Amino acid sequence: MNIDRLKEIRQDRDLQQKDIAKILKTSQVQYSRYERGIRTIPIDKLALLAKYYDVSVDYLLGLTNERKPYPKSKV
Repeated sequence: MNIDRLKEIRQDRDLQQKDIAKILKTSQVQYSRYERGIRTIPIDKLALLAKYYDVSVDYLLGLTNERKPYPKSKV
């Protein structure tokens, strides 16, 4: 996972780790571990971040440089 991207996108929006930790319903310490690559971020929290930042999960994972999220499914 591109852990640098988590930090970059948070800082681009002038947010602190504690702000994102609150959104993810976790502690600042735990979120810091995600950003530093000490812990792998759970899929549900990754999806929540993608929705919050309005980007694709692939962007957060560093699989693409395209920020735009995928279109909503009609299913």
